[in-house]
Amino acid sequence: MATLTLTEQNFEETVLAEGITIVDFWADWCGPCKMFAPVFEKSSEAHPSVRYGKVDTEAEQGLAAALQIRSIPTIMIFRDGVLLFNQAGALPEHTLEQIITSAEGLDMDEVRREIAEAEAAEATGNSQ
Repeated sequence: MATLTLTEQNFEETVLAEGITIVDFWADWCGPCKMFAPVFEKSSEAHPSVRYGKVDTEAEQGLAAALQIRSIPTIMIFRDGVLLFNQAGALPEHTLEQIITSAEGLDMDEVRREIAEAEAAEATGNSQ
């Protein structure tokens, strides 16, 4: 699958879409980003049902700042609009594959219920 170029204009719509979206935050001057690029590309070819997007942090500084990207590469994985994974550093191919497999196997109704319970508990704790 082709890798999408993500910008402030299309980021939210892309990651909120149904299914899995993997985002690579990178910059042209970043050595580890260049080393990770072939791993990301190979993964995109192996998983045609997964959306792969890249954010050039130099071109999209506002988006990178809003998402608190402090180190690159940073990899984020969303499923059905829920952020499941957020880690700085280039991932080895096998690790990326394990994370994708885990994301595919999640029961998203259960994930949303756990998020709602955590938010409710936090709201209750803050109101006391």
